[in-house]
Amino acid sequence: MAEKIPFDLVSPERLVLSEEADMVTLPGADGYFGVLAGHMPLITTLKPGVIDVSGGALGDQRFFVLGGFAEVTTTKVTVLAEEAMPMADVDTVALDERIKDAEEDILLAKSESDRARAVDTVDALRTLRASL
Repeated sequence: MAEKIPFDLVSPERLVLSEEADMVTLPGADGYFGVLAGHMPLITTLKPGVIDVSGGALGDQRFFVLGGFAEVTTTKVTVLAEEAMPMADVDTVALDERIKDAEEDILLAKSESDRARAVDTVDALRTLRASL
């Protein structure tokens, strides 16, 4: 049997998942990458996207993250996410409303930095919608 790698997914509110998995796929700043036990150590920022956890005790799981950081060692993966939610828990009606509100925030932005932040939020939410 292949060696498993411990994985922790942490949001600002709570520990979302602590699981041993065969492989974890992360949305890195430079693109998606897979992590197996023995992966080279690295620290990277995460872009909005889906984390796939394969081969865990609870079965395969998917989580949407709005961004954050990942620390990979040869023996563990830790993700500190700005926001994390199980894909199975996403309410499409609420998500569509959140996208609409974020699009309005773009129009109401009073500065370029506020506008850029609102555009990033809309892009992230649309990425989540497309992943469903």
